[in-house]
Amino acid sequence: MGLLSTLKSLFICHLIISYVFLVSGILINLLQVCTLPVWLVSKQLARRINIRLGYCIASQVVAVLEWWSGTECTLYTDPKSYPLYGKENAIVLLNHNFEIDFLCGWTFCERFGVLGSSKVLAKQELAYVPVIGWMWYFLEIVFCKRKWEEDRRLVAQSLQNLRDYPENYWFLLFCEGTRFTPEKHRASMQVAESKGLPKLKYHLLPRTKGFWMTVQNLRGTVSAVYDSTLNFRDNETPTMLGVLNGKKYHADLYVRRIPLELIPEEEKECAAWLHKLYQEKDELQGAYEKTGLFPGPKTSPPRQLRTLMNWLFWSCVVLYPLGLMLTHVISSGSALTIIAAVVVSSAASVAVRWMIGQTEIGKGSKYGNREVPPNTNGSS
Repeated sequence: MGLLSTLKSLFICHLIISYVFLVSGILINLLQVCTLPVWLVSKQLARRINIRLGYCIASQVVAVLEWWSGTECTLYTDPKSYPLYGKENAIVLLNHNFEIDFLCGWTFCERFGVLGSSKVLAKQELAYVPVIGWMWYFLEIVFCKRKWEEDRRLVAQSLQNLRDYPENYWFLLFCEGTRFTPEKHRASMQVAESKGLPKLKYHLLPRTKGFWMTVQNLRGTVSAVYDSTLNFRDNETPTMLGVLNGKKYHADLYVRRIPLELIPEEEKECAAWLHKLYQEKDELQGAYEKTGLFPGPKTSPPRQLRTLMNWLFWSCVVLYPLGLMLTHVISSGSALTIIAAVVVSSAASVAVRWMIGQTEIGKGSKYGNREVPPNTNGSS
């Protein structure tokens, strides 16, 4: 076991994993570009193809979490709701505290068969990130500029485009708008005080306008909201670098299914409903802090071998020509060729480290740090 842990911590292993992800991701992005003419013939066929291509990228990251890191995931939920997961469209509300919360979300998407088709409301800047951002463009991910007057029209149109989506999806919303930090929490609670809203201990105030817009535009298409709370055992603070180093974590996810018809249609009532939900989420988080457990039955949906097989397939596709190239470089004895190979390898390493850096809490957006003027209707 010690030898395996040492192997997982080696830079060369990280470089191989990164190389496979980057090169295969770019190749898949190019295949996605080739689906553009298909849109002119059959939009639904193009969508189905892009779902599979998107899965080829996202499941590589899931494979690293599940098979390389060995991270385990336990689900707490109502047994009556469990059979519906993956069989219906849903809006997922998740707390935003950890660097890898999105990755754990992908893991559960994979285990219920909706990884390739799932959506998220993401900041516009992510659309320009190679591989993931470009993949999201073809998967019709909803991007926002966090400027309400612009997003009111653009986000609504993107959501309307999903009404005829051909396969089941989960639409992920981080209603807090940004990752939780002590600084953002203090600013958020100042806003709560100015608006006369109950203060939260473990969450930021939810941004109600985006939630209301999503619910209104997906009514009749989405069946339920999945109120989800993610934690890690033993007060661990997992990171992408930790996962890449093979560190094993244990995630606990609580999911409560709320039928969409129970959510008010009027904006003001919907905002009040969401604030009440986050007060309940705060109480649930407080209970977990004390007991290390969520209430109700728990289960562990099995990890799927297909994520590992997908990673092995793309590894063979991109590592074989790399091996041939390295053999040629070494046999050539050319100093210039060897230097060029080292430069390319270093550039790949820097690129991956930059992408990992985008997930770090310390590199998160400043959104939520500014104090927002009081709003008398209780929405944000």
